[in-house]
Amino acid sequence: MAIVEFKNVSRVYSSGDHELKALDGVDLTLDEGKFVVILGPSGAGKSTLLNLLGGLDSPTSGTITVCGKDISQLTKNELADYRAETVGFVFQFYNLIPTLTVHENVALVKEIASNPFSATKMLEEVGLADHAKNFPSELSGGEQQRVSIARALAKNPKILLCDEPTGALDSATGVLVLKLLLKMARDYGKTIVIVTHNQNIAKMADVVIHVKNGKVVSTENQANPASADDIDW
Repeated sequence: MAIVEFKNVSRVYSSGDHELKALDGVDLTLDEGKFVVILGPSGAGKSTLLNLLGGLDSPTSGTITVCGKDISQLTKNELADYRAETVGFVFQFYNLIPTLTVHENVALVKEIASNPFSATKMLEEVGLADHAKNFPSELSGGEQQRVSIARALAKNPKILLCDEPTGALDSATGVLVLKLLLKMARDYGKTIVIVTHNQNIAKMADVVIHVKNGKVVSTENQANPASADDIDW
């Protein structure tokens, strides 16, 4: 079942007399519970697409429907509610609060989400239950990224948006993080959307969307995606 639909979506940024068309008439549909990878070179429009889906920005034209609701005309306050309830974010850099413990960083989401998962349960899912009382500075980069994933998932979002989530990690740790994200798609039915330059990650995806010059140039549905262990990293 479709959970996301973009119809003729454009995003134009203006600076004086100059206009930059970051997205140009994009149409796409994402189904619930899929592991989706968006590929494209720098400046192709990948992050803009992710920002629009995440409610961090609004389109210049076109409509974006998520869970049956048009989010393209929402006010700033309505977008804040949408972000709190519908989407989770995982970025290349972890954005953890250094003065809070691992458990406290994850448990923060209960302040904004109406139906959150247990922080303890999510830390168990990412294999960090034993680090709940540690502070971020006491963890490796890969462990901090797993905390950020636990925090995003603790919101119980329908969609998890990941912008280069393995970009700051070594390959072995990156594989662990990708396995975790794939597990969330399979076990929890979450729609996982990853923006990346890494062609190998695309081999694991149910759907691969190629973006170039602000347009979706192709969409591939992969019937038998590879597992992380099958890929030569």
